[in-house]
Amino acid sequence: MTISIIMSPPAGAFTANEGALTARVSAGSTVCAVSTRLGDPRLLAGALADAGADRIVLGAEQIDVAWSDRTAHLRRDADGVWSADFAGITDEKCCVDTVLAIDRAYGLRVQQEVLRRLRGRVPAAGMTLVSETTNTDASVTMVLEVRHG
Repeated sequence: MTISIIMSPPAGAFTANEGALTARVSAGSTVCAVSTRLGDPRLLAGALADAGADRIVLGAEQIDVAWSDRTAHLRRDADGVWSADFAGITDEKCCVDTVLAIDRAYGLRVQQEVLRRLRGRVPAAGMTLVSETTNTDASVTMVLEVRHG
């Protein structure tokens, strides 16, 4: 008997409802208010790098990020809501696009972490991983075979 699992990247916090992401320009910088699930600092640092960040400095409740043409200071409030202050750019669309790129990259990192854990648990569940295919939509299909005996 075989089991097929299709793992899609988690839908972004913003892609379904970009209206939840707001940006405003103030005193030469752009502030993007973000309400998102980007909780794991290790995955978030990887996502920032995947989104093209050149420098990432992680703090407990803040992250400083630099790209070649802009910087951002991300802060998390008591409710876990992130806000991002961008400097070096006043283009709201660029700021929103940057945050969306980070969110997409984070979703892919979450997917890879879930797949890594699943691969590690397959043998203990009495199964064998027969095949793993990454599809054009970034979903991953895993075919598992149940071992008999």
